[in-house]
Amino acid sequence: MIFSKRASTQAGTVGSILNKEIEGLSQGQIVRKRFLQHKAAMIAIFTLVAVIILVFSALKLKIGPWTYPGWWKYTIEDLPDLALDVCKDGLVGCPTLTLRPEWLGGDGIHFGEHPFGQDDIGRDYFALVMRGAQRSLMVTVIIGFVGGVIGTVVGAVAGYFRGIVDSVLMRFTDFIITIPVIIIGSVIGFHFGNLGVAFLALYLGLFAWTGLSRLVRGEFLTLREREFVDAARVAGASNRRIIFKHILPNAVGIIIVSVTLLMSGAILLETALSYLGFGVVAPDVSLGSLISQYQESFTTRPWLFWYPGLFIITIALCINFIGDGLRDAFDPRQRRRITRKDRQSARVAKKARAQA
Repeated sequence: MIFSKRASTQAGTVGSILNKEIEGLSQGQIVRKRFLQHKAAMIAIFTLVAVIILVFSALKLKIGPWTYPGWWKYTIEDLPDLALDVCKDGLVGCPTLTLRPEWLGGDGIHFGEHPFGQDDIGRDYFALVMRGAQRSLMVTVIIGFVGGVIGTVVGAVAGYFRGIVDSVLMRFTDFIITIPVIIIGSVIGFHFGNLGVAFLALYLGLFAWTGLSRLVRGEFLTLREREFVDAARVAGASNRRIIFKHILPNAVGIIIVSVTLLMSGAILLETALSYLGFGVVAPDVSLGSLISQYQESFTTRPWLFWYPGLFIITIALCINFIGDGLRDAFDPRQRRRITRKDRQSARVAKKARAQA
């Protein structure tokens, strides 16, 4: 009993210290503070930014009238000779990248002529992986944006107006949900995959909003009954202003988190479609198409799988960790983990009160 009372007293002291840390801060500042304290999310952001800078700076990039030449010497169209002197067991096109220092018994840190190796016809695999990562990231961003906008609007309208509007929109959403995503993606990829990666991602985004719309609808059903919404109605605000100016900012947390999860699923969807042959088509490449194209070489030249798979896993995990950090930051019921420093501060505060 004494131990329970002591534990509850210490927990109350720690809670008061945590409350003082956010005292006087706005909601945005509290969210930013919590997010910056999420170590996994911070590591994921820096890793994702590094990957984006790497893949978009390596190859030639054209944006409107501007052209960036890129720092890598090969492109996906170049056909250098296959390297025959870097492989063992009669293989060709082995990676020249070595990361083990000489003092650990390795060959030293060396980038080489073809760090990721070469494919069957001699193309530089580093250039192919960089182009594939570019296309996969573009698909992820476009699907996340299109699906996020449609899902937010549909869920907001359904949750605010309820009634017949809610029934029609949710039954249409249920119909889309019943169709497997991979089937929808296969049909879209088969008919529109040859139009380019941007059009493919746009069409996929038109069917990727269903889960988000349900979450936004549930949030709007709760928020529309709050006092600030009633005050806005009494003040004469229109329905559109109430939805987008009053309720939507209070639901932005769940929207941001859901969009990040949607983006992490988008890159896996594009990978699966490209692996099945319904995604990005030649001469363009994506990470999924690279894995599909060289699947027969898995036992003899596994590096043709290592590098595309590594980028897929890295991008998906980074987006998921960022989503977890945003979820913890926006959740008002989420309390920061009590650290050893907090317990020490609680003991110091308790001792100071006892001496006083």
